[in-house]
Amino acid sequence: MSGPILIFDSGIGGLSIFDEIRKVLPDQSYCYLFDNARLPYGELEESVLIEGCVELICDQVSRINACMVVVACNSASTLVLPALREQLSIPIVGVVPAIKPAALLSKARHIGLLATPGTIKRSYTKELIERFAEGCKVELFGSSELVMLAEAKLTGETLDLAKLEKQLKPIQMTGLDTLVLGCTHFPIVAKEIQQVLGQGVTLLDSGKAVAQRVCFLLEELKNDKVVNQKGNWLAVYTTKTINEGLTTRLAEKGFTTIVSRSSANLG
Repeated sequence: MSGPILIFDSGIGGLSIFDEIRKVLPDQSYCYLFDNARLPYGELEESVLIEGCVELICDQVSRINACMVVVACNSASTLVLPALREQLSIPIVGVVPAIKPAALLSKARHIGLLATPGTIKRSYTKELIERFAEGCKVELFGSSELVMLAEAKLTGETLDLAKLEKQLKPIQMTGLDTLVLGCTHFPIVAKEIQQVLGQGVTLLDSGKAVAQRVCFLLEELKNDKVVNQKGNWLAVYTTKTINEGLTTRLAEKGFTTIVSRSSANLG
């Protein structure tokens, strides 16, 4: 495989992961694939989510000859990685909620996980907490509304702070000191979340850890001489159209080709 790194998410949340990867690998070639036709993933049945993600990702890997896949979505990563690895021989990187560093950081031993409803209820998430947060009080908060607020912000809409405060009110009442942003959409509104919760709550996400893992795997691929340098950056969405604001933001990120999967020949 000699093509770009494929970064996948349900929507634009994965751009928070892309930003961290791009900081350390600015000359790499990228394809950002987002399944906005089925957003938000936190509301989908598990079997539907797995089948749809695996089909989309494997098809796009084939179309662009991808060298690596980054599943930049917590809801998808908690389910689809085993099925993807059965289908693909290239490296696959998932996103894991930052439970371990949160447990180590929390002085009060009281942490929270803010994620989609799907991520909150997964057995994978429960296992992470049991393994890495022993001795901590862990609060779980699920929100799909916050996903949509982040999507709206990135398209240029003014963030509705009243809606945000309503989503965060249960967190304010707990007294926790460390909050894991367990959805890649949430770092997009981290500044506003911090504003509502105050400086007494530390926010953590997995972006930098994912970028470090991608760097490590890419070095191995480069040693095998299977990675090319930067070409056109491609963004692919699954609806027929996207609004002008989102197109503008993707272009600002550096994507030179922005197309619908359903209406373009990407082969």
